[in-house]
Amino acid sequence: MSAAHFAHFAAVDWSGAAAERQRGIAVAIADAAGGRPRLVTRDRPWSRQDVLDWLLHEMPQDTLVGLDLGMSLPFADQGAFFPGWSRSPADARALWALVEEICACDPHLAATSFVDDEAACRYFRRHGGREGEFFHAPDAADRRGRFRVTEIRQAAHGCKPYSNFNLVGAAQVGKSSLTGMRMLHRLNGQIPVWPVDPLPRSGSVFVEIYTSLAAIAARRTASASKMRDYAGLNAALENLGSPTVVGSGAIDDHSSDALLTAAWLRIAAAQPELWAPEAMNRKIAQTEGWTFGAC
Repeated sequence: MSAAHFAHFAAVDWSGAAAERQRGIAVAIADAAGGRPRLVTRDRPWSRQDVLDWLLHEMPQDTLVGLDLGMSLPFADQGAFFPGWSRSPADARALWALVEEICACDPHLAATSFVDDEAACRYFRRHGGREGEFFHAPDAADRRGRFRVTEIRQAAHGCKPYSNFNLVGAAQVGKSSLTGMRMLHRLNGQIPVWPVDPLPRSGSVFVEIYTSLAAIAARRTASASKMRDYAGLNAALENLGSPTVVGSGAIDDHSSDALLTAAWLRIAAAQPELWAPEAMNRKIAQTEGWTFGAC
């Protein structure tokens, strides 16, 4: 399996914060010809709806898009997203639909209603010491919560993943994942989401990314994956064989994450093994999804 048809490579650094416009959102794109990656900007900070509109209406054709969010929740460890809940969905697309249904009145693609839902909240760790009774698997030794198979593989690369059921702390990923599921649902199948959908022979495709994997490929460590100046970013780009970007001094790490990951996707997409992880089977692909690059 390979993906040689892509003409562009985009990376979206996503945000799960509640406000409409997010300084934590950044979008970058690189072309297949080997040009320097560049930021896609607006005249004001991005909103999640802005990103959805760009993906559907402005993004170039034949683009591989990396979304820095968890496309699903743990399933394989207990055979269900929400064990014991009658509304627990059967697969990732049904999960996206459930999140959208419960959060339909939340503005800006937020997901507050889902984590506050009387049934769903029992599976999450929330602020104020509110840890649901099902946040951990029964008799779990790991107190960090449940993990997808792909997150276990991320850890094997030296990354430090957090459970998508965790909504607490600077590194929490639960809110960005849930808001991302609303966006994925609203794509309505117009663009395939790998590996929930098969990799097509043409057209654009979405994949989940973890920007630390791009940083590790660029010879940085997971603990030093954030680049907050142009010197560090350009050194990492050079390590990927990419042209550098113009600038000096400080740069926010959302922009640097997106720029580096767009350049990384350009070389990673040509590696067949990244499209066929050994630990991923069809059931995992359609329930938990996968992080591109976590072999």
